[in-house]
Amino acid sequence: MTKNQDFKDHIHHWLLSNKDDGIDLLRKLVQAKSIQGNEAEAQTIVIEEITRMGMNVDVWQPDKSELVKSKYFASNRSDFSGSPNVIGVLKGQGKGRSIILNGHIDVVPAGDREQWHVEPYSASIIDGKMYGRGVTDMKGGNVALLLAIQAIQALNIKLKGDVIFESVIEEESGGTGTLAAILKGYKADAALIPEPTNMKIFPKQQGSIWFRLTVKGRSAHGGTRYEGVSAIEKSMLVMEHIKLLEQKRNKRINDPLYKSIPIPIPINIGKINGGDWPSSVCDSVIIEGRLGISPEETMEAAKNEMENWLKDISKLDSWFSDYPIKLEWFGARWVPGSIDNDHPLVALIQKNYQSVLNENPIIEASPWGTDGGLLTEAGCTPSIIFGPGVTEKAHFPNEYIELDRVFEAAEIIALTLIDWCEIYTDNN
Repeated sequence: MTKNQDFKDHIHHWLLSNKDDGIDLLRKLVQAKSIQGNEAEAQTIVIEEITRMGMNVDVWQPDKSELVKSKYFASNRSDFSGSPNVIGVLKGQGKGRSIILNGHIDVVPAGDREQWHVEPYSASIIDGKMYGRGVTDMKGGNVALLLAIQAIQALNIKLKGDVIFESVIEEESGGTGTLAAILKGYKADAALIPEPTNMKIFPKQQGSIWFRLTVKGRSAHGGTRYEGVSAIEKSMLVMEHIKLLEQKRNKRINDPLYKSIPIPIPINIGKINGGDWPSSVCDSVIIEGRLGISPEETMEAAKNEMENWLKDISKLDSWFSDYPIKLEWFGARWVPGSIDNDHPLVALIQKNYQSVLNENPIIEASPWGTDGGLLTEAGCTPSIIFGPGVTEKAHFPNEYIELDRVFEAAEIIALTLIDWCEIYTDNN
């Protein structure tokens, strides 16, 4: 095999011949309920698979005492027992570009079972789709990575550059697993993360951070509520003020990659809690939410803008001069990341997408945060997001993936690995 078409045909046929095995691997991973703190069973399946593939395997539980030294660390867990990180390295022959293939193994909880048409961890297959929590976000993408590597191995293709497969924990709450891998020294010339993009290519990833606001009022009897100041009513002013900030921040964005995204960097209010007695005027409301961060701005700049904006609310209502809003940054955060649209890896994925699917791919910016920001910023590893999962079904009831997409993605990724890492021959 010396021509690209030869590689394409052989990889395509190998994937077709091994489709049942790939589906079976995905089924096992989905049936392993790998919510936060319970990733070990799924990771054991990964360890067995990459060991069988002959990769150099590295397994460890992240050490919080080391992680807290990094400004990028964000997790409320006291330790990571039962949550191993797993990495497999396919060593190259030398003098080629290396690549990280990064996928998270953790999944969000299934939520209300009554909203599911199937059992959330059944991995049921209906009309060419596999259903289950985590199948699209992002175990289907992880299996596509493994299939791509296996296809290359089966065809006895030797690569010059290293391929580093990462099955990491804690992406859903801020990226602990990827950060731990970076701190352990895993870096490369580029990275590919198969998050659920609907087969779109994302060179840019939005960042985000959680915030908590405490809005004060003055308590009084409900029968004489006019003697008090309702924190609930004041919190409504605060939320309207935040909506104006969201509008201001999004007006600044003039990037064509966001043209199909209605709100590129949303500010989401996700939780409100206030009051302790129906017959009393509420004297305190706590609002929790998520601040979206542009790929082109730093997390600190976004935080500073919101802090200053909230201070300005006293110009609209003098109550906030005496009782300013308390702002806290807490919990999860995702680092924004961006690489040039004409980065060589973007071009290669684009080329191989066209070759496999006979159409042009869509290139957009990610509507949510990923571990790509950490890899790009903290790991100095330019990262691209491209995967087979269904964007609209991530975190939703009846999450599913189209199985054909998993194998199409695997074929595109395999060809991209060959192009990026380059083929080693005896003449090299």
